[in-house]
Amino acid sequence: MAWLKLAATSGRHPVFGDPGPLARASLAHPDVALLADLLPQNGDTYRPDLLTPQPGTDAQHRDLIDEQIAHIEAAAQDDLETQVLTLTRTHWNRPLPVTARRIAESGKMQRHLANGLARFWRDTLAEGWPQLCSITQQDIAHRASAIATHGVGQMLESLHPDMTWAGDAITLAKPWDAEVDVTGRDLVLAPGVLNWPDAVIQVDTPGQFVFYYPAQRIGADRDRRSGRIAQVVGNARATLLADLETPRSTAELATRTGYAPGTVSYHLSALHRARLVTKTRDGRYVLYQRTAQAARLLEGARS
Repeated sequence: MAWLKLAATSGRHPVFGDPGPLARASLAHPDVALLADLLPQNGDTYRPDLLTPQPGTDAQHRDLIDEQIAHIEAAAQDDLETQVLTLTRTHWNRPLPVTARRIAESGKMQRHLANGLARFWRDTLAEGWPQLCSITQQDIAHRASAIATHGVGQMLESLHPDMTWAGDAITLAKPWDAEVDVTGRDLVLAPGVLNWPDAVIQVDTPGQFVFYYPAQRIGADRDRRSGRIAQVVGNARATLLADLETPRSTAELATRTGYAPGTVSYHLSALHRARLVTKTRDGRYVLYQRTAQAARLLEGARS
């Protein structure tokens, strides 16, 4: 859902960048477009929970996406109408598109949504799914270790800056006020990769209580080694060159490298003057990418 929203709004992920032409092309399918119509935008504060079923505990990683697609298709009509027709009217700043309303009232929306999610996943994410799952599994192992060492409370406090744990209640900073009694419900913690660095709480589906938090070390395992070229151009510029195999904006590079945006901009200007990076405009973004000459310099420095 996070990747679909970026594709639908021409957004960019702070680490993974542009969803790409395949994601945008997938939006042409009516079932994928229907999914996009149900995503919040322009200050809306609600996304129907049925689009992100609570992760199960029995499915293997390779089966989890199929399990969740099946849950979407099996959603009760009453729950769908409550979420899609009633709660969007309460929490959105815009009316639900007429086409989406008609499909919801027809009783056929579940099948369309399930097909749309399956198609978008297959078109855009299936190939890289094992790498994404690896990041979430590493995070789960880290959180389990933290619970064993420091307790549940301290682990909960560490999940996101907007979340606090008071011993008997969780408080999450959101642009709307609500209090939900979740006594007797399991709290499901689900690390997110493509929604990083956002946090999402899911409590509107009966029996579900899910907190999607940003997984640790997003992008940290990417190879940024610059070899001996750092001795020539300096560590900052060498790090930027090593991370510019694909086009990236100044904001993305700042997030990925830890440098301030102004520092990144300064070094990119110097690299551009030296013809080691190119820059092109893509909508409201200026994207930088290393040149073939820079790639040869990096390769030579590492050999």
